[in-house]
Amino acid sequence: MPNARTSWLALSLLLTACGHPPNNPYPAEDHGRNILYTSFEERPKHLDPARAYSSNEYEIIAQVYEPPLQYAYLKRPYQLEPLAAAELPAVGYLDQAGDPLPATAPDGQIAYSVYDLRLRPDLAFQPHPAFARDAAGAPRYHALTPAQLADIHTLADFPDTASRPVTAEDFAYQIKRLVHPEVHSPIAELMQGYIVGLKDLGDRLAAARAAQPDKSAWLDLRKFPLEGVEVVDAHRLKIRLQGKYPQFRFWLAMPFFAPLPWEADAFYSQPGLAEKNISLDWYPVGSGAFMLAENNPNRRMVLSKNPHHHPEFYPTAGEPDDVAAGYLQDAGKPLPFIDRVVFVLEKETIPYWNKFLQGYYDASGLASDNFDQAIQFSGQGSAELTPEMRDKGIRLRTAVEVSTMFFGFNMLDPVVGGLDEAKAKLRRAISIAIDQEEYIAIFRNGRGIPAQGALPPGLFGFVEGEAGINPYVYDWENGGVRRKPIEAAKKLLAEAGYPGGVGSDGKPLVLYLDVRAVGPDDKSMLDWYRKQFEKLGIQLIIRNTDYNQFQQKMSNGNAQMFIWGWNADYPDPENFLFLFYGGNAKVGNGGENAANYQNPGFDRLFERMRNLDDGPERYALIQEMQEVLRRDSPWVFGFHPKTYALSHGWVAARKPNMIANNGMKYLRIDAAQRETQRAEWNRPLYWPVVLMPVGLAVAVWPAYRVYRRRLRATIAIDPVPQPFDKT
Repeated sequence: MPNARTSWLALSLLLTACGHPPNNPYPAEDHGRNILYTSFEERPKHLDPARAYSSNEYEIIAQVYEPPLQYAYLKRPYQLEPLAAAELPAVGYLDQAGDPLPATAPDGQIAYSVYDLRLRPDLAFQPHPAFARDAAGAPRYHALTPAQLADIHTLADFPDTASRPVTAEDFAYQIKRLVHPEVHSPIAELMQGYIVGLKDLGDRLAAARAAQPDKSAWLDLRKFPLEGVEVVDAHRLKIRLQGKYPQFRFWLAMPFFAPLPWEADAFYSQPGLAEKNISLDWYPVGSGAFMLAENNPNRRMVLSKNPHHHPEFYPTAGEPDDVAAGYLQDAGKPLPFIDRVVFVLEKETIPYWNKFLQGYYDASGLASDNFDQAIQFSGQGSAELTPEMRDKGIRLRTAVEVSTMFFGFNMLDPVVGGLDEAKAKLRRAISIAIDQEEYIAIFRNGRGIPAQGALPPGLFGFVEGEAGINPYVYDWENGGVRRKPIEAAKKLLAEAGYPGGVGSDGKPLVLYLDVRAVGPDDKSMLDWYRKQFEKLGIQLIIRNTDYNQFQQKMSNGNAQMFIWGWNADYPDPENFLFLFYGGNAKVGNGGENAANYQNPGFDRLFERMRNLDDGPERYALIQEMQEVLRRDSPWVFGFHPKTYALSHGWVAARKPNMIANNGMKYLRIDAAQRETQRAEWNRPLYWPVVLMPVGLAVAVWPAYRVYRRRLRATIAIDPVPQPFDKT
């Protein structure tokens, strides 16, 4: 048996061999490297830029693909700026004959809008086997045989990669992919209504695919012209739209319009690759700051810095308070700051939270399970970090989402609907009675701000302060907003014909709220809503349905009142105000106007506002529309959700941007500080290891002594006979 000295030496060597804490979940070679650590809950379904449309998909592809435009990282309200484009697109207007029109031409004269895109000349795609070529200049991996595929399991198994410059043809190719018969882009139908010739192209591609003997063969989109897209030269293209559609500029900031090389489309179309999960949905090909180097959805996904990324720099200008907040400390420095982003699969909240506290994740959101551990509220009601979090140097960032939650009235309903003053007063009374501040405090942990109208903060036309309040629900007192007292609501209710909640027939007013099927955790929330109506003497009956039935009731106009929300597709007031446009009513038109609100005066204002460029005229129209909506009250304007994000002190201060998806290139970490604090927070406790063998020896020693005494006694009584020497 080895002696004790040898054992202790081996143990000490084992304990001191680690250069980082023994519980570190990352490999030793990552020690001290410039890596950002985060997580994901489930595999993104699509990484194809023509198909992806979910937030977890954009978290990856927005770092990989570069559309023509992006959102300025620091400026508010949100503004577009060039990304793959060299400058913001020039927009021109044409009449029906194709002749130019002045920018001030009436909308009725504009038959076409032309977006003239001039691209950066230094764009290049990431390294990828699709670009590799043999000695003769032919694509090396575009005609793979089954034998060649036998040893290929991931994209990294291809030995050769290459790159090439991005051209205007790559942008045109991607636009054509929106109507590829097998891509099923979620914006295909919308864009067919605007991009000239796109619908016709979709029909021609479907016919060409149907005529192919091999339905899985690559369909070369370069052979199919698109009337509405003109490639002027290698770094310029023009996109022609039907009519005037100023919101198209926001679509140009989404991956749907990022360049896609024909080589990648041809490469991934080869038989046998999709079965190995080697496809555009698994391995995107872009020109962005990062490229997806590893995709193992059962373990981790890794973004690495793109070696061919064009020069890009941290912004040098923002808002007046950005310098004091530390958001401009990296002004003018080259991007990206980090070399890799490691996404680790984490399906449970508690393990993720514990690893964040140990320093193994650089940032974290907040769930209800850990909210109280991280956040406390001051005497003034503001959210602050708990002492435990402050002692760790953790930072809290809050931001209001570009979304709104609301309590809607069906304006077609005979009791709560209609535009007459009595019905409006009923809705205003309910708006006052539903205490949004209390709701946010109880059910949102304070994570939200009460809505004063249709627009969330950050959009053009949103007004701060006294000028921006809803005067039908709030008062401005002592420099702040205050909900009107319940007595004001009761007075309105009486003027509406329901004094004390009783109608002219002497019966209590009974109203119905339709909600999607809810679990036991939501019972308290629904009880809270009942109490809000009880303050007015109104009886509220809640009708639960599953989501499919709920949608059907909304489509048919059978819901009297409902709870819903809206997230911005793009940061333009039109994307929220269209929720009240009569032509978008859900009943009859299948639109997103769930309240079925139809006010001819509002509709006229909307039609004038929606196609205007941001400016004084549009601003004035928006304020007039907000006043109409507040007066008519088709919604109880609820709240705008607020996100709480935590980050460790080694992550440089960064400004929350609720619209931009490509924010990882702006992140910077201090890897040395992270290693120091990880080691401090995860010091191994060696004394239990030392005490274990000692404790074991102490426990075993009495039994061992008894055993030895018994053994000696046995030998004395019945000694073993000695061998007999016959000699």
